[in-house]
Amino acid sequence: MTPSDPGRRYLPAASHDFFLPAYDPLMRVLGFSRFADALIDQAELQPGFRVLDVGCGTGTLAIRVLRRFPGIEVSGVDPDPKAIARARRKAERAGLKVRFERAFGDETGFPDATFDRVFSSMMFHHLYKEDKPKVLAEIGRVLKPGGRLQLLDFAGGGPPNMLARLIHGSTAGPAAEDRLVRRMTEAGFANGRRIDDRQTIFGAVAFYEATAAPGARTAAP
Repeated sequence: MTPSDPGRRYLPAASHDFFLPAYDPLMRVLGFSRFADALIDQAELQPGFRVLDVGCGTGTLAIRVLRRFPGIEVSGVDPDPKAIARARRKAERAGLKVRFERAFGDETGFPDATFDRVFSSMMFHHLYKEDKPKVLAEIGRVLKPGGRLQLLDFAGGGPPNMLARLIHGSTAGPAAEDRLVRRMTEAGFANGRRIDDRQTIFGAVAFYEATAAPGARTAAP
């Protein structure tokens, strides 16, 4: 699976390629594993589920999901080839079978209604404004009716601090609650809501959830 437009612009997983080797150690130091666990708990995963991590980066969340729930099938997509290569190596070292593919969030390449859950962790703020509705529409397309999107991103109420901008790039900005939930609704999701907020040295992060409604499986043009 490769992007239909391999020259398309994107923000790398660590904002800059030279940050990539330090990205995972920094996330561990900052304690992001506890936020990943909270997002996984929120998903209420069951044996036999199929799960997709959109914007999976170096694969940390996808691998953590499979470690905690070995009875499910996990895939991850990201446009950054260096991050995908690192994710594959991490899964191989862990002895875990995770499917990592290079793809954009609005063009995952999976069939309609494939997944029970889709995760998005600290990715949505990376997207260019015009791509955000397309990514949500694509997530709705690949989710089964009644499947859920579990999303973690910067909270609204103010921009992330300078450390966040250094690591996550100049496009980093708040996923303001009303705007994100409205976008979820416009993309055909039901019950879009903000579940919780947590504080980090990057600034506040927020947990969101939305349900794929029946008949809401058409990707944005």
